[in-house]
Amino acid sequence: MNASSLPVIRLKPKSEARAIRHGFPWVYSNEIVTDRRTKAIEPGALAVLEDPERQKMGVVAVNPNSRIFARMLDRDENAVIDQAWLAGRIARALKHRERLYDAPFYRLVHAETDGLPGVIIDRFGDLAVIQPNAAWAEVLIEPLAAALADVTGVTTIIKNGTGRSRSLEGLTEETTVMRGNAPDGPLPVPMNGATYMADVMGGQKTGLFFDQRPNHAFAAQLAKGGSVLDVFSHVGGFGLACLANGATSALAVDGSAPALALAEQGAIATGVADQFSTRQGDAFDVLTKLGEEGAKFDVVICDPPAFAPSRKALEPGLRAYERVARLAAPLVAEGGYLGLCSCSHAADLSKFRNASARGIGRGGRRGQLIYTGSAGPDHPLLPQLAESGYLKSLFFRL
Repeated sequence: MNASSLPVIRLKPKSEARAIRHGFPWVYSNEIVTDRRTKAIEPGALAVLEDPERQKMGVVAVNPNSRIFARMLDRDENAVIDQAWLAGRIARALKHRERLYDAPFYRLVHAETDGLPGVIIDRFGDLAVIQPNAAWAEVLIEPLAAALADVTGVTTIIKNGTGRSRSLEGLTEETTVMRGNAPDGPLPVPMNGATYMADVMGGQKTGLFFDQRPNHAFAAQLAKGGSVLDVFSHVGGFGLACLANGATSALAVDGSAPALALAEQGAIATGVADQFSTRQGDAFDVLTKLGEEGAKFDVVICDPPAFAPSRKALEPGLRAYERVARLAAPLVAEGGYLGLCSCSHAADLSKFRNASARGIGRGGRRGQLIYTGSAGPDHPLLPQLAESGYLKSLFFRL
């Protein structure tokens, strides 16, 4: 659509125009001058954003049904948001990933930080999974998929329309094949010397979490010649990386039987099945039982789901992280290592570190913090947007 034909929305006086000029990508619904015309804009439509003095600030994607009323797409108010524009953003993202990784297995597009707000694209060789988590991406999903295929050459594209972010945008859930054919089964993904099995059609998120790659590698260093407990293991994330790099054994704990089955397939593909075992159950229950059994491991890693996905959930979430640390700390052998992770953006690093330290102390142990990790460089962080720095990974020597 030609920028000159777009509707105009304007910021209220005293709104955060300066923050937006300095790179903050969102405009909240209470910051917009609303009238009948503004409210009539369709979810996912494009508009030109003006400051309170009617100075144009750029082209935004609008969703009147969301608390995030507008997302900045391009600071050039004359930008035309079409397939060519989308291809340019994807090409810029691809150039960065190709510099980082020898094989095409990575997060290709990380939403706002790659200039495509609300859009996640994970790449698995010649297959890619798109998560259109904002209304504008749902509206432009066909040109987005076409641009993705043109730029990368992937032959299969899956649209994964599931998750909390879509419900906040008022979008329905659906998973469809947009290009090519659905894979017959899970896809093998090489990472840190291990092989993971990704269920791109029915697994969590896009089927695999690429964000923990550098933290898997660090844990693998600590685990050489030792035993590993991998709690909330999903498809074997930390455990398989540790075994592939010299750990003697790994026990994977998860509540999901399908995830553990994929982890077992990954252990076979990695050639470490004899050293790999699983235990299905509630993680808190299993940690408690392992403590009662007197079990000890050289390295224990806990990588739970987001206990604090929003500010409202922050305090109970922090208590849950503290409880994980309290139950896990006694399972670490003297001089061993405890890795604790959080993917809750509402729990910042300081709060998560404090909760973890309290839990270790209440578990009767003393810890040295030796490593603080975040998501890998295929998950870049936008400094102006705290939510983009969601992943924290802490390793303590006990």
